Amino acid sequence: MKSIRELYRIGTGPSSSHTMGPRKAAERFLAKHPEAHSFEVTLYGSLAATGKGHMTDVAILDVLQPHAPVEILWKPHIFYPFHPNGMTFRSKDANGKTTDEWTVFSVGGGALAEEGEDRTATPDVYQMNTMSQILYWCEHTGRSYWEYVEQCEGPEIWDYLSEVWATMKEAVHRGLDAEGVLPGPLNLRRKASSYYIRAKGYKDSLRSRGLVFSYALAVSEENASGGKIVTAPTCGACGVVPAVLYHLQRSREFSDARILRALATAGLVGNIVKHNASISGAEAGCQAEVGVACSMASAAASQLFGGSPAQIEYAAEMGLEHHLGMTCDPVCGLVQIPCIERNAYAAARALDANIYSAFTDGHHRVSFDKVVEVMKQTGHDLPSLYKETSEGGLAKNYTQMD
Repeated sequence: MKSIRELYRIGTGPSSSHTMGPRKAAERFLAKHPEAHSFEVTLYGSLAATGKGHMTDVAILDVLQPHAPVEILWKPHIFYPFHPNGMTFRSKDANGKTTDEWTVFSVGGGALAEEGEDRTATPDVYQMNTMSQILYWCEHTGRSYWEYVEQCEGPEIWDYLSEVWATMKEAVHRGLDAEGVLPGPLNLRRKASSYYIRAKGYKDSLRSRGLVFSYALAVSEENASGGKIVTAPTCGACGVVPAVLYHLQRSREFSDARILRALATAGLVGNIVKHNASISGAEAGCQAEVGVACSMASAAASQLFGGSPAQIEYAAEMGLEHHLGMTCDPVCGLVQIPCIERNAYAAARALDANIYSAFTDGHHRVSFDKVVEVMKQTGHDLPSLYKETSEGGLAKNYTQMD
C-alpha cells in the first residue's frame, strides 16, 4: 500500500480525476516531447462525458498550448475496460505525422496508471493493507492507527501533514469569506458565509451542526471555483475531512498535534479503500468519493474523542456503509450539484458515526473490510450512467426549480 502522501494531494480543483490527473499527464508527456510541433489528445469515457464541466480541456491546454498547437478529441461513448477515465496523448512532427502515442488513465485522487497497473509505480510503504490486519496489530501492541502510519512513513510524515492541515484551514477561511456565484452555467450562489452567520444565531447542537455545514461548504465551494484544496480522498469530496477536523479543533480546542494524528488515521482509512477498491467516482460512483471521505472523517473524529481501535474501525465502517450505492451524477458535469451539498451532509454523518460508535464497545457484525469489498462490487454493478458521465440520475434532464 502506498504512502498517504498520494492520497492527500495539494492542488487546485474542481476535480482530482478530471483536472489534476489530466494536468499531470500533460506535464509528463510534454517533458518527454518538448520538440513536438503539435499535440493531439483524445479523451474517453467519463473523462470526455464530463470533461468540459470539470475543466479537463483547460487543464491540458494550460500545459501544452504554450509550447505547440493542441487538438482535443472527445469520445464519451468509448470506455476502456481498465478504467473509465482514459486519455491518449499524441505528439506530431512538422508534417503532422505521429511521433509517439501514450494512453494513460486518471484513476482517482489525481493518480495516474497505465494499462495493467493497479496503481502508480511508486514503492509500497505499508506491509499491511486491510483494516482487520492493522486492527489486530493495534490491539496486540497497544498502539494506535496513527502510530502505524508513523512507523511506516517515518517521522517526516508529520511535516507533510502539517502542510496538508494548513492548506485545509486556508481553504475553510477563504471559503467563509468568499461570496458571489460559482463558475459555470448553473449560476449557483456560494452559501458557506450565510450558513456560518446563521449558525452563530443558534445555540448548542443546532449551532454546531450549522457550523460544520458552513465549513464543508466553504472548502467545497473553493474547490468548485478552482481554488487550492487537498484531496481527501478526492477534490469532489474535499470538504468533509477538513470540516470535521476544523470544527472539532475550534469547538474542543484539540491541539495541532492531535489533529495531525487524526489526519494520519483518516489517511490510513482512505488508503485502505484506495488499495482494495477505488476512490474514483467514474469507477465506483460517489460512494467511492463522499462515502470514503465520510469514513475517513468518522475515524478521525472517533480517535480525537478517545475511541479504541475497535471503535475507530466501527466509526469508519458506518461512514462508508451508509453511503453504499451512492451514484455520481454531477449536473452539467460540474462539481457543484449535488456534490457540494453531499460534502456538508457527509461531514454531519461523520460526527454521528463517531457518537454511535462511542456508545458501543466497538464490536459489530460487518467489518470495515467487508464494506470495502461490497462497495467495490456495488461500483462494478452500477451502470455507467451513474458513474460520472452526467447521463443519468440527478444530471438527466436537469431543470431548475421555479
